[in-house]
Amino acid sequence: MPDYPTSEPLPKTIYDVVVVGSGVVGCAMARRFALEGAKVLVLEKAVDILDGASKANSAILHTGFDAPAPGSQEHTCIVDGYNEYLEIHSRLNLPLLECGAMVLAWNEAEAGRLEQILQDAHRNGVSAARIINSRQVLAKEPQLASSVVAALEVPGEFVIDPWSAPYAYLLQALENGASLARNCELLEGSFDGSEWTLETTRGPVRSRQLINCCGLYGDLLNQKLIGVSEFEIRPRKGQFVVFDKSARNLVQSILLPVPTEVTKGIVVCPTIFGNLLVGPTAKEQQSRVDAGVDCAQLQALIERGSDILPALSQHTVTATYAGLRPATEHKDYQIKWYAEHNYCCVGGIRSTGLSSALGIAAFVYRQYTDAGNRHAPLADCDWPQVNRIADPGARDWQQPGNGGIVCHCELVTRREINQALDGPIACHSLAGLKRRTRVTMGRCQGFYCSAELSELTQGKFPQPIGIARK
Repeated sequence: MPDYPTSEPLPKTIYDVVVVGSGVVGCAMARRFALEGAKVLVLEKAVDILDGASKANSAILHTGFDAPAPGSQEHTCIVDGYNEYLEIHSRLNLPLLECGAMVLAWNEAEAGRLEQILQDAHRNGVSAARIINSRQVLAKEPQLASSVVAALEVPGEFVIDPWSAPYAYLLQALENGASLARNCELLEGSFDGSEWTLETTRGPVRSRQLINCCGLYGDLLNQKLIGVSEFEIRPRKGQFVVFDKSARNLVQSILLPVPTEVTKGIVVCPTIFGNLLVGPTAKEQQSRVDAGVDCAQLQALIERGSDILPALSQHTVTATYAGLRPATEHKDYQIKWYAEHNYCCVGGIRSTGLSSALGIAAFVYRQYTDAGNRHAPLADCDWPQVNRIADPGARDWQQPGNGGIVCHCELVTRREINQALDGPIACHSLAGLKRRTRVTMGRCQGFYCSAELSELTQGKFPQPIGIARK
């Protein structure tokens, strides 16, 4: 089935599982069920995948040292997701940058709280975590403000590519029999006791099981499909500041604050693309779509980053962005299988979905089999290799026959762009192309490459990005 986001009717077939939503959790879900032998269809209302909450995060692969207690859904899924990513990332050509993390205490009151965080880390299985004093902290991170009092050192925290990972999950699902329908919004559904009939903007589709991975809209879809929702999405906006590549070497670790009841606080960390990231803020709002940035909040992030790393004040900001996290009134994930409806809701994943996605998919599949469902796992599945767009390792601009560099700030080649436009899960928006290649992410933010991108993408996007040069 072609995945081009048209209005063409869906095939008249019965799927074992329909996954609604192609964020990182939906992509991981499709992969797990496809590899287990199920006939899978993913529905996505946008023209590109990762267009909701998953498009903006801090790109950290967490150990789960600060997750809720063992036995909670979040802790279980983070640990399983972390371990599976480490197991499979090289087979999919996904990057991994081991930084380790430090939870920094800036006063004696915060230092006093590190002992409880340490106990929680050990309880959660991160036995290598330890408390270090200010001298040890500054020996590891000499650019830190000298007022740091102590830190909890957490080995094993990584930075990864937040977009290539879910793309690889979905690509593996598609290459092993799954289907994707974009530009396809689920409007309503009815269950007759054994099968779902779903009405979409591209016509009806039938499925034996249904999995809700709608992120910011999970509670609304719950209400629509089964008439009840046991949680309420309370969108939490997080704003980020990305500093120029010149700031990258100021820090080697992921720097975390002592968390509060509301938020894990402002993080300073390297990115897989060679920049330095500061954020996020945390503010609840009513809107599920407003991901705009606020100048005052951004300035506060810049100032806080400079408080932590004084030399940061000498470096420029390359980009700013904001993301919405699907928080709820509950502290734990809200994953529930409704066996009487052949339906699963995956809700309230908040800010740790990138780390836990593979674990969430495994968790849901266990619930699926516990409900009596079985398939024959694929004996010899395909393992596609995704293009490496992260800095660790070889990039396409270093290889022959790449057609030349189009985006000089991020060293993106013409071949990479053409592959993203024409290959599997082809991009159909500039935002999608950016997530697949890094174009327009650099210092000039697309000022120099936009004209050429306009030419290269002619006829590829429903909404052209500009007028091509004559």
